[in-house]
Amino acid sequence: MKLKSIKQVKNLKNKKVLVRVDYNVAMEKGNVLDTERIERSYATINYLLKNKAKIILMAHLGRPKGEKDKDLSLKFVLKYLNQVTKKKVKFVDDCIGEKVNKQVSRLKAGQILLLENLRFYPGEKNNDAKFAQSLAELADIYVNEAFANCHREHASIAAITKYLPAYAGLNLIDEVNNLEKALKGYDKPAIAIIGGVKVETKIKVIEKFLKKYNYVLIGGALANNFFAGQNIKLGKSVYNKEDVKLAEQLYDKYKSKIILPIDVRTAKRLSPKSKVEAHDIFNLNKLKDKNWQIVDIGPKTEIYFEHFIHNAKTIVWNGPMGVFEIEAFSHGTEYIAQKFAAQAKGPAFGIVGGGETLVVINKLGLSKWPDFVSTGGGAMLNFLEGKTLPGIKPLIKR
Repeated sequence: MKLKSIKQVKNLKNKKVLVRVDYNVAMEKGNVLDTERIERSYATINYLLKNKAKIILMAHLGRPKGEKDKDLSLKFVLKYLNQVTKKKVKFVDDCIGEKVNKQVSRLKAGQILLLENLRFYPGEKNNDAKFAQSLAELADIYVNEAFANCHREHASIAAITKYLPAYAGLNLIDEVNNLEKALKGYDKPAIAIIGGVKVETKIKVIEKFLKKYNYVLIGGALANNFFAGQNIKLGKSVYNKEDVKLAEQLYDKYKSKIILPIDVRTAKRLSPKSKVEAHDIFNLNKLKDKNWQIVDIGPKTEIYFEHFIHNAKTIVWNGPMGVFEIEAFSHGTEYIAQKFAAQAKGPAFGIVGGGETLVVINKLGLSKWPDFVSTGGGAMLNFLEGKTLPGIKPLIKR
């Protein structure tokens, strides 16, 4: 898939370039906790600065439900941008209207303006044409540098491309090229490691991998749906009754390729102080007490999964192996993270993505080990299903 790159534009000097970035980052008391998504926009920003463009950045933060929320203002991101870019990034507390128009008109070549949270307007999520037009009137050129949002038909992602010449940012191109490599021209043995909760949201990407790859390793609450289909008692474990039939059908069709946990860790409460026990899967039916839930893969499964990881030449990982947010239940996810990263740093081509998965990789200091870290969660999965994402479709070279 060849995309129209911003590098194709011959003269950017004094051009007003509207860049859709992904600054939907974790925050705490006005401080940015994870800077990865911000940092991934620098290549495009620096390219535009070098070519003396006037840069207008737009993004969203959180879920403000179409109205202003001071706790979800992008002015908190501004502090970090100023520190790192060593530029006096300007900020306007709106994203459309006369106030914004005035700020844009004052921009000089090589200056940056950050607009306020797009989702303060319902038109953003509704892919509203008028809202998209109002954004488009700010600039001469549009650049999409928000891969993680490309699966959403939102005004700043989809509708806006009808009103401005549209190009892909440098990181977005990098995302597409690496994820395409996971679908075409990859080396075998190839495995996917998929965690999370709902089968329904991941069934198509699992099926895609099962058709192409040697094995799919399934962990987290996602595996519980497969256990329920085999009449394994789950106590109070999280699973979706609606997804059990889907899991059964998938397992019946690809039994030899689907690799499920052979043991799990359980606890009575989701508390750091809760006692953790390990049980073989088929021993769960023998437990008399029903007041427990699966919180992690077990120690035998860690070694079992490691065997597939160690032999792989291509690995894609999305989703944790358990309730990793609680230290007592994080061992399985962290173990898999370490083995995945080591193999990816060595003989395998490794891609990792999904917000929760990236939290673990970053916590362990392993973010530089995989060949590629995708900023997308849902967008990554949709792309790997083989879908043409709404945000990417207008950028494809015809």
